[in-house]
Amino acid sequence: MPREDAAMARAGGDAAAHDHLIATLAANARTHGREIAMRERDRGIWQETSWQAYLEQVLAAAAGLEQLGVAPHDKVLVVGDNRPALYFGMLGAITLRAVPSPAYPDFTPEQLLGQLQREGVRFAIAEDQEQVDKLVALRAQHPGLQWIVYDDPRGLAGHEPECVMAFTELARRGRERLQAAPGLRDDLLQRPRADDVAILLHSSGTTGAPKGIPLKHRHVLSAVRSAAQAGYFDRGETHMAYMPIAWVGDFIFTVAAALALQFSVNIPEKQETVQRDLREIAPTVYFTSPRAWSTMLTRVQVGIAESTPLKRWLYERFMPLAIDIERARLKGQQPSAGQRFMRAIGELLVFGPIKDQLGLSRAHHAYTAGEAIGEEIFLFFRALGLPLRQFYGQTENSALCAAQDADTVKLHTVGKPFPGMELRISDTGEILVRGGNVFDGYFDDDDATAQSLQDSWLHTGDAGYLEDDGQLVVLGRVSEVVYTNARQRFIPTFIENQLKFSPYVKDVCVLGDGRDWLAALVAIDWEAVGHWAQEHGVAYTSFSDLSQQAGVYELMAELFASVNAKLPEGTRIRRFVNLHKEFDPDDGEVTRTRKLRRNVIAEHYADIIEAIYAGRDAIESVAQITYETGESGVLKRHLAIRDVPAAAKVNP
Repeated sequence: MPREDAAMARAGGDAAAHDHLIATLAANARTHGREIAMRERDRGIWQETSWQAYLEQVLAAAAGLEQLGVAPHDKVLVVGDNRPALYFGMLGAITLRAVPSPAYPDFTPEQLLGQLQREGVRFAIAEDQEQVDKLVALRAQHPGLQWIVYDDPRGLAGHEPECVMAFTELARRGRERLQAAPGLRDDLLQRPRADDVAILLHSSGTTGAPKGIPLKHRHVLSAVRSAAQAGYFDRGETHMAYMPIAWVGDFIFTVAAALALQFSVNIPEKQETVQRDLREIAPTVYFTSPRAWSTMLTRVQVGIAESTPLKRWLYERFMPLAIDIERARLKGQQPSAGQRFMRAIGELLVFGPIKDQLGLSRAHHAYTAGEAIGEEIFLFFRALGLPLRQFYGQTENSALCAAQDADTVKLHTVGKPFPGMELRISDTGEILVRGGNVFDGYFDDDDATAQSLQDSWLHTGDAGYLEDDGQLVVLGRVSEVVYTNARQRFIPTFIENQLKFSPYVKDVCVLGDGRDWLAALVAIDWEAVGHWAQEHGVAYTSFSDLSQQAGVYELMAELFASVNAKLPEGTRIRRFVNLHKEFDPDDGEVTRTRKLRRNVIAEHYADIIEAIYAGRDAIESVAQITYETGESGVLKRHLAIRDVPAAAKVNP
């Protein structure tokens, strides 16, 4: 009997307690041992790891970490971009019943220190010298950090600071322990339990310090299995791991679903090569945010504009046809024989080549979530032949809660709950969720837990409603429902999402809480507006210069007027300003997932906001900025303030 079989057999009859990620990995190694579990592109060559080698790396990491002193319930910080060693280290910690706590790689030292101190972190696994240097510098303020393990040897090999070790050395020591103690392997496999915390993730921290969100093995496996039952995943998918390790989406797709359904996980060489590597791998399942889908569409449109006259003609001939077909299909209308024939020609000449360039030629599962997606963007990708669908979830419910069924896609809904998950709307209009995917409470925060979990129902904090067919419509955050002085109720995020459907807007903050009328701060999209400027002969020297061009203001004014025409009178935007910089997570204005921190924005741009409501036409603004080094500076700029044309002049 193989060792893994023996370990499972000796575990006794309590199968539920041993239904965890490490047992799933061991089963994959036993039944699919030679198949490819993971690839990483290194210096242009894809390095492959089989399921058996995956398990060996995890067990070696576990044995090595235990030798360093990692014990059950210890928090192990993980920081860096997607790398196999970081995943091996995470699962090694999980094997020891310790808890990986990922951080975003672009965290400032202050943000990293907060996480270290709040969670009493004693061990860290870091990608490279940049992350190691940050952690070593923080030891003076957090002396409890005992060991740092790193992956990339450049700049570190042979020059490691005290208590800093290469992952290769950690794994070597672990293998030595496993060889010296034959029973250790089976012992490690028996340790985890389904009720152990598998990962400690974090809220976005829009209103304060991020809350720790512990997800247990049973939570994430329940979510993945329910989603698979609903046809969300298939067994053996090809997946590209490019999302931040600190984001719940990465853990669910790259770890939980990959283990439970034997995904082949592919890791790009670096973030800058994701598009090239994506095209080479051509994943079968692909998930990204509406913002990324919008960026992808902009890239296609820019590429077409710069292509040959023949390619532009083909695109302009076939793309509107495909969009019209898809729009009609979503209304339940089937295309005619002639339309189907032309669509097939378009697939050969236009749609297929575009999907190939995007790396999505094989994607039979494509998803978007996190915020509303624009109708133009959604229709475009579905018209290409990508089965793009929306889904709904939060970190607290393991990211997977509801999704659109392939046959009942609507533009404005996020679908129905997955099997085994319950969803209802409270008397106040809040979305409530219950199921095996829902977490048990926040880390070290009983008050927040009591507010969030009531009678086993997760209070999501989102406002929404259910349609007659059971599909969920999400309106925005309950906490963001605000009122003008005239007691006009509105949700800023709803209006902001309508504006961000435009490729020219990267971020926007709608103002009006406690005011007589609504206004907005706009951060233009540098790439899309830059291309527009090039096409229209508008010269500029920098982001701030481009944002203040008269033509760009006209572009934004038309957008605001168009959106206003769809809004009730009391919730229309009257004035706006194009900011001279983007909202920046290093300045605390947005989270790492680009959610607005409204209180910080209100503080940073107080002079601009007051100028808007005072009726001024311009302001000399001085903005505080924070560099990657942690140093700060100021940015001075003359900003124009504009009125929005009356909505009555614009056709809805």
